[in-house]
Amino acid sequence: MDLETPLRPLVAQMGLELYDVEFSGGTLLVSVTKEGGVDVETLAKANRAISAWLDEKDPIAGRFTLDVASPGLERRLRTSEHFRLAIGEEVTLRQVRRDEPTRRLQGVVTAVSGDEITLTDQQVGEVVVHLDQVERARTVFEWGATAKPSPSRARTATKE
Repeated sequence: MDLETPLRPLVAQMGLELYDVEFSGGTLLVSVTKEGGVDVETLAKANRAISAWLDEKDPIAGRFTLDVASPGLERRLRTSEHFRLAIGEEVTLRQVRRDEPTRRLQGVVTAVSGDEITLTDQQVGEVVVHLDQVERARTVFEWGATAKPSPSRARTATKE
């Protein structure tokens, strides 16, 4: 069922961009974003609007929970468009390979062409991964510079 097509203009009316729609385990997760981030009030408005649309159109049979959220700092990457938006960012992914063990890659996405993602892995170098080989992937949030050792720790280390 395609919910992206009708939900995209609905959230756009609120100044939001639809990032992802996923139905899993009885939960419909709708991820929205906008330049500068999304605040709680905006998420609540989007939740009410999407909920009203779902009640009116009833596109999903049975009971389910609606969850409207921001994709977060470490957002999940599932589609070519998600990877395209992550060009220049650090990502981690699990690549399923035929006749070889699954491998974990971490590096910067440098290009996306069709369903092929090119990233520069920290250990392997440049790797091209086809989207259907990606078991799971997400962006990696860097928490800033490495903390400098405190002066008290430095003194303790030199006494030993």
